[in-house]
Amino acid sequence: MLSFLPGVVRGVLAFVLVALNTVLWCIPLFALALVKLALPFDAVRRRIDPMLNAIATLWVDGNGVWIALTQRAQWDVQGAEDLRYADWYLVNCNHQTWVDILVLQRVLNRRIPLLKFFLKYELIYVPVIGLAWWALDFPFMRRHSKAALRRNPGLREQDAETTRRACAKFALVPTSVMNFAEGTRFTVEKHRAQGSPYRHLLKPKAGALALSLNAMGTQFHSLIDATIAYPDGAPTFWHFLCGHSPHVVVRLRRLPIPEEFCRADYGTDSAFRRRFHHWLSDIWAEKDAQLAQLLGERADTGGEAGGLTPK
Repeated sequence: MLSFLPGVVRGVLAFVLVALNTVLWCIPLFALALVKLALPFDAVRRRIDPMLNAIATLWVDGNGVWIALTQRAQWDVQGAEDLRYADWYLVNCNHQTWVDILVLQRVLNRRIPLLKFFLKYELIYVPVIGLAWWALDFPFMRRHSKAALRRNPGLREQDAETTRRACAKFALVPTSVMNFAEGTRFTVEKHRAQGSPYRHLLKPKAGALALSLNAMGTQFHSLIDATIAYPDGAPTFWHFLCGHSPHVVVRLRRLPIPEEFCRADYGTDSAFRRRFHHWLSDIWAEKDAQLAQLLGERADTGGEAGGLTPK
């Protein structure tokens, strides 16, 4: 509707709408979160958490409104059928830009329960939204350098315990646990430094995924493997606000979760770790091939290939 406006004007307008939408829904969100904090009982949580999730869902609805108002992007989505809002899902996706989160929320909102992300601990200090993530029980993970882990191997247990505590909360009400297996956003520099065997992906990290399955795998209905492609280049958040992402492609597929993955201990069972890595590597190889196909199809119609390189 407002896509005729210059990009910078749309960007400023979209930013204002994002801010207003966030502040509007954070007021009741924080009020309910204080009740949950004051009364930390499972019976209270079972009543409060659905209300918190409903508020967050309305926030996502609001984001959908400003996206529709200010963007003229073509959305090409397949595989979102036959999903159930009342089930638990484990969602896995490639990661290129902060916009990935907005894309997944828009595509999956009201189709599956609210997405709960594993976040870097530092993000808890992001004004307003960091506190909202805390109120919604998003797990904050502390990242330690290899040197720090060598000095103190016990640090590895911190994130494992954070994952277990978060999954114990998620088990109380239907939840979608979201994981970016690459652990960081794709860049050409990171890809080169890793020596990644994939053309469009970084190497996947299995730890958080395996811990989530071990903690509550029997409750997950299935794994939703999401693939996002930006044939015209992965946009920054500002570029997206300005409407410089004319084509967004999303492919979703539901995969069964092997039953043994819900019982085995990733931390102590080396044979299981090898099987899990092989399973995840197969998924990643298929995702890489799918990305190449999606970008190649776009190139054949006049677009740019290799669109995963951020602008």
